[in-house]
Amino acid sequence: MLITVAIWSANFVVVKAAIGVFGPLTFTSLRWGVALATMLLIVRWRSGAIRWPGRDGWILMGLGVLGFGCYQLLWTIGLTQITAGDSALIVASSPVLVALLAGAVGLDHLTPPKLAGAVIAFGGVAVVIAAGHELRLGTSLVGDLLTLGAAALWAVYTTAGARLLRRIDPLRATAWAVLGGAIFLLPLGVWEAVTSAPVDVTPAAVAGVLYSGALAAAIANVILFNAIRLAGPTRVMSLQFLVPAGAVVLGAIVLAEPVRPAQLLGGAVIVLGVWLLRQPAVMPPWVRARLVSLR
Repeated sequence: MLITVAIWSANFVVVKAAIGVFGPLTFTSLRWGVALATMLLIVRWRSGAIRWPGRDGWILMGLGVLGFGCYQLLWTIGLTQITAGDSALIVASSPVLVALLAGAVGLDHLTPPKLAGAVIAFGGVAVVIAAGHELRLGTSLVGDLLTLGAAALWAVYTTAGARLLRRIDPLRATAWAVLGGAIFLLPLGVWEAVTSAPVDVTPAAVAGVLYSGALAAAIANVILFNAIRLAGPTRVMSLQFLVPAGAVVLGAIVLAEPVRPAQLLGGAVIVLGVWLLRQPAVMPPWVRARLVSLR
């Protein structure tokens, strides 16, 4: 998962730079085309054949439309309106949403510290969204809300996928989910490419498509599903709070994006909330033991 964190941190910066060349829909469809080709090659290499998993295949493709197709649509368009750092910080609310959904469907147990962590983490998201502009329906706020919607879709995909991993291996699950997302995004990319002015494709932009498709979309998601099967969705997704720090730093270095005090404050609050999500209780062990002994 730490490898995935590093890949995703850089991906915010890579996508932010590449969509300035291709356009958000064209880039996203190209990215998931590369991701699909990568996944099919890996499945063929590891399994020797590409087999349709029956009814689970349709479910996985539907989840791919949500978690890869609709998510990517909202996230990429949102990223054209806000900085890579802000986008990463808002997406960091995904572990909170995963914890709430996992608790609601019985995949995890919601404790008072986890609920408190959810409220605190969303407070941090609000600080990031409010930073730098008024809370009105302007360009930046629309980008923030699109990104928050993307985080909610990712939480649905992750939580629902955790149930399927009980009967299908992560590699094949990711491959069929990527297929669903790619089918959803392809017509949108073709439409934007046909209706937009010709662009000068640079080697850096091509490298961005390959990096974002093969690594961030394909291989990283196989790692993610393997980790979810081993440790559960809440614990795995809580590590995503490390992504914003990397994205903010890389955005400042590569894209010259400013690091605002509100970003640091909001990021710290989100980290605190996610940390609480991982705690069985907020009291020290010796205090809990003393209370039990007094009952």
